Amino acid sequence: MDSEDDLLGAHDMESGEDDFYSGGGSDDDYNETDGDEPDYGFVEEDVDDSVMIASHRSQINYVVLKEEDIRRLQMDDIGRVSMVLSISEAEASILLLHYHWSVSKVHDEWFADEERVRKAVGILERPVVSTLDGGELTCGICFEPFQREEVVSLACGHPFCSTCWTGYISTTINDGPGCLMLKCPEPSCPAAVGQDMFEKFASKEDKEKYYKYFLRSYIEDNRKMKWCPAPGCENAIEFTAGTSNYDVSCSCSRSFCWNCTEEAHRPVDCHTVAQWIRKNSAESENMNWILANSKPCPKCKRPIEKNHGCMHMTCTPPCKYEFCWLCLNAWTAHGERTGGFYACNRYESAKQEGLYDEAEKRREMAKNSLERYTHYYERWASNQTSRQKAVEDLQKAQLEKLEKLSDIQCTPESQLKFITEAWLQIIECRRVLKWTYAYGYYLPDHDKKQFFEYLQGEAESGLERLHKCVEKELEVFLNAEGSSDNFNHFRTKLTGLTSITKTYFENLVKALENGLADVDTTQGASSKSTSSKSSKTKGGGKGKGSSKSKNSDGN
Repeated sequence: MDSEDDLLGAHDMESGEDDFYSGGGSDDDYNETDGDEPDYGFVEEDVDDSVMIASHRSQINYVVLKEEDIRRLQMDDIGRVSMVLSISEAEASILLLHYHWSVSKVHDEWFADEERVRKAVGILERPVVSTLDGGELTCGICFEPFQREEVVSLACGHPFCSTCWTGYISTTINDGPGCLMLKCPEPSCPAAVGQDMFEKFASKEDKEKYYKYFLRSYIEDNRKMKWCPAPGCENAIEFTAGTSNYDVSCSCSRSFCWNCTEEAHRPVDCHTVAQWIRKNSAESENMNWILANSKPCPKCKRPIEKNHGCMHMTCTPPCKYEFCWLCLNAWTAHGERTGGFYACNRYESAKQEGLYDEAEKRREMAKNSLERYTHYYERWASNQTSRQKAVEDLQKAQLEKLEKLSDIQCTPESQLKFITEAWLQIIECRRVLKWTYAYGYYLPDHDKKQFFEYLQGEAESGLERLHKCVEKELEVFLNAEGSSDNFNHFRTKLTGLTSITKTYFENLVKALENGLADVDTTQGASSKSTSSKSSKTKGGGKGKGSSKSKNSDGN
């Protein structure tokens, strides 16, 4: 069975779209309507598909890179540096690793001061030690004598035998990615060990590790690239700056925010998402619950939750202290004169004197805070659950229902794409709606909150209508014994609801990304209008007064 990511990715690859809200057209097959059918806001346009797809692709601000793409880009950069600077590819690799794979940085630094760069990176032009022609040389690691042809040196000239080189390189590779910046075994020597040495002395297994580190460094050291965070995915995303939309979709179909690598959360910013995730996982809400629903034992101070109607509380062993839930005094001081088991006159009188005001106020604040958080969290989680269920329903529709519906209604499956489009719109809208509840939790401004809740309510209402239509009304045609004349009406209705819901959510997304600026604009215009009316009223009063005074003088 296909995963959620495979399911959504297949559609992305077919449609060429990466964003429901970046603009776009719709399939002409969905626009067939009869003259007497109601208009659900869906307008038919004669747009060439190739032009439409090209328009969508021009708006994509990222590229998904597979392993072969990364290797090709990496080798292109190495070849470019090697050709421009007239150095070997091994030396070009050392330079690029040192400057975090920035070709422009390499060129700037090299042409500014080649000698300084060579020294800093470890690309030496001449040996730092001299060796005599012929005779034996002593390995700098094992100190055994070897013939000159049995010894291998870097540009620095320090001699080491093949066995020691093999052990040195193998050890550093197994120590991790630090092998990419490996230097000469001589402790004080700055000479860098290039790829040619790894090719010569590393085993097949060690070479695989080395080139894996080498490949990963190209992404991890590059500010414009990141790995896809999906488990098991080895793709990377190259992001193009100059846009505020950081949501990207890998070819494995994992959608995430390129900026913070959390799940895609447009239109909510990364800071709000981070706050919300921390709050959901933090202990603060547990403490709020404890504060709102428990009281500390007067003796051992452990929090106690009241789970029975009686006010007589007994702390758990080893404390076993008995006290009154209301006034927290010893139960031995209670009886009929204090109100019995279900009331406490001591508490009531003390409360009237203000002795419990601060504690009650603190508990009430904690309770209100907890209730407010619960309100937003439940709706956030519910939309996430609904989204997951919608993904399952889409998968079931694609695997079973569309084929069955095609047979019953005598309609090719290619003309049933409007159902898939509706489910995909629902899935995307559930994601957006989920994050709007995190946005609403941190929204302080009262006027903006009213506008936000209005937009959120309109979008949610439209989504529920669409979800009900595709979930409930479709079943009627799936259970029918033959083709129905009402199916075309259903097609028109569902297509129209999909379009309308998309519009609602476009408005919601734009408003949130603009910081609900329309509220400020409306308030400014209202204030200006009020001020203008006030000045006119004052001016009119003065005019009438002067007119009357003139008449009085005239009389």
